[in-house]
Amino acid sequence: MGSYLNPSNDNFIKALNSEIYVDKTGLIRYTNKVLNTQQQNVCVSRPRRFGKTMAANMLAAYYSRGCGSRELFAGLKIASDDSFEKHLNRYDTIFINMQEFLSQGRGVEGMLSLLRKTLLWELLEEYPDYRYFDRENLARTMQDIYRNTECPFVVIIDEWDCVFRENRENKDAQEMYLDFLRDLLKDKAYIHLAYMTGILPIKKYGTHSALNMFDEFSMIDPGPLAEYAGFTEEEVLGLCEDYGMDPAEVKGWYDGYRLGDAAHVYSPRSVVSCMQFGKTGNYWNQTETFEALKMYIDMDFAGLQDDVISMVAGEAVPVTTGSFTNDMTTLRTEDDVLTLLIHLGYLGYDRRERTAFIPNSEIRGEYVNAVSVSEWGGISEALKNSADTLNAIWQKQADLAVKGIEEAHFETSHIQYNDENALSYTISLALYAARAFYTVYRELPTGKGFADMVYIPRKNHPEKPALVVELKWDKSADGAIRQIRRREYVRSLEDYRGRILLVGINYDRRTREHQCVIEEMEK
Repeated sequence: MGSYLNPSNDNFIKALNSEIYVDKTGLIRYTNKVLNTQQQNVCVSRPRRFGKTMAANMLAAYYSRGCGSRELFAGLKIASDDSFEKHLNRYDTIFINMQEFLSQGRGVEGMLSLLRKTLLWELLEEYPDYRYFDRENLARTMQDIYRNTECPFVVIIDEWDCVFRENRENKDAQEMYLDFLRDLLKDKAYIHLAYMTGILPIKKYGTHSALNMFDEFSMIDPGPLAEYAGFTEEEVLGLCEDYGMDPAEVKGWYDGYRLGDAAHVYSPRSVVSCMQFGKTGNYWNQTETFEALKMYIDMDFAGLQDDVISMVAGEAVPVTTGSFTNDMTTLRTEDDVLTLLIHLGYLGYDRRERTAFIPNSEIRGEYVNAVSVSEWGGISEALKNSADTLNAIWQKQADLAVKGIEEAHFETSHIQYNDENALSYTISLALYAARAFYTVYRELPTGKGFADMVYIPRKNHPEKPALVVELKWDKSADGAIRQIRRREYVRSLEDYRGRILLVGINYDRRTREHQCVIEEMEK
């Protein structure tokens, strides 16, 4: 048992001993399936906080000859799979956290030198008696060991992309690193599985396709690994039941990533923190500040700020992901910035519609924080004043509410303003502050139609009135109120009891003004 060659299962034991452990051992079923095949090279890219390292530790515990993990996996999903016994602790396993070596190596060249020396030191200590062609050549030494033992290698690399994140401008260093990985991994009989994790997909260098043998699974295209990217809805519902949390509230805060067949993927680290601390809130900023987001949304690309405003208001925007070169500096268009934000977890992505969107309340809060310290003019004021607009509705002061709506309209004027759907984006921005108190529903089915926008107070804010908002385009606000009553929209709030404010909002195309009518009722 070594530190890097055939490591122990200690890190996986820590995960199993944690208060919350969600079984993702189904991933091993996939890696067993692709072992020693044309698909044996797997690169998984996910944002921070999405369990990449935990998955890597799990794979090391399963494959490493340096430990016995049968009891650890007993009772977990993989234990019932036909392939479980065949591959359990049968491989010479190399586990590398590239960030560790980059930090100690003082540059990429020093990192690679330290990495070679470290792995060779452990390999030669484990297998001292064989005849080696070149004891200073890592790839040839692994080849000689395999020739003598007939035991193949599994190579697991965590934080594989740290070179591209910390040496953003050093193209020569990046190519040197890619060439090292290619020489170590590509077309080598001694490798039966290579599994890499990182935030970014594999860097594209035009004709320089050093790692083109990898199958990539990312936030853009997660393939069959979608359910292992984060927590699924079924997993979160089970945690909510165990910890007495409101599933609807947790969903609003942390759901929203649409990854292939897994239509609802939650941010794992945030869900765990929510359960442990017994409250929803922004846990994202405990591991990364909004300054990282601000740097990208402040970039001077035409249409970028308009897209961010649209997404804050609830809209999805078109995005072309194909031109992204998988680094943090070669950002040539607005689409490249949006694609990077998808990989960083700051945006969700709908593959079918090819659109980007802000996935949940937690991430939307990061955008608001970033915008509030940016020089974005009125958008910052519209967001700051949304609390006043919400308070005006609570106080049934329709004239003051209209002022806030007009301000938000000015900031969303880039959206084609020609129907109730466009009006809904303006209202979403004007009432952004309501998300702190309410669960928001768009197009809520009522039995006699769809209520445009419904705001249900969260359980920890029972003193707030529910809001039923009906929007009209070039008609009348009074007509909106009549429609709410006529179609009995309030009956759709089956589990709610208390004050309800009926809010009718109309935009007059001739006068270019909004009107608002607010009425109160009890249920």
